[in-house]
Amino acid sequence: MVEKAANHGPLQIRDALSEELDEASAMMLTAYSEYASSLTPAGWESYASNITDVRGRLEESELIVAERNGAIVGAVTFYPDSSRTKVEGWPSGYSGVRLLSVQPEAQGHGVARELMSECIRRSRERGVRYVGLHTTELMSIARGMYERMGFRRIPEFDFEPMPGRLVMAYRLQL
Repeated sequence: MVEKAANHGPLQIRDALSEELDEASAMMLTAYSEYASSLTPAGWESYASNITDVRGRLEESELIVAERNGAIVGAVTFYPDSSRTKVEGWPSGYSGVRLLSVQPEAQGHGVARELMSECIRRSRERGVRYVGLHTTELMSIARGMYERMGFRRIPEFDFEPMPGRLVMAYRLQL
């Protein structure tokens, strides 16, 4: 029954309310936990801490959520001016997207695409020229969606947070 509740009913895309931050944080961690085994325990602990720090990102970002039947089923961190962030390092003229997350039971039903479309809409509304994001080889389903949406690889913005762990850059020109 959880699957039906997660995937039926209208999907509302909006800014997270302050009282929803803990729910969104927990959902994001659940969505990313499938990657825990690909990291060392210390690496996962550090990544999990970053994922769940939604409050720490709010000064320079917007937390956009997808709500269905009164529950948060997806979220994404949107940086209207990504050149101002400490993490991503995009140049001027870029907005940024991080930590696109969909509750496992809601995956495969267009939630991620709707969240990305909202980030693109907000970028266009602000006159931003590019939307940038980073992803990894492990996130093949997400990469496929980004590419279908028009994002292209830009290896000059790739980075390696640890030896052998490539984080690939993509951008969409608006």
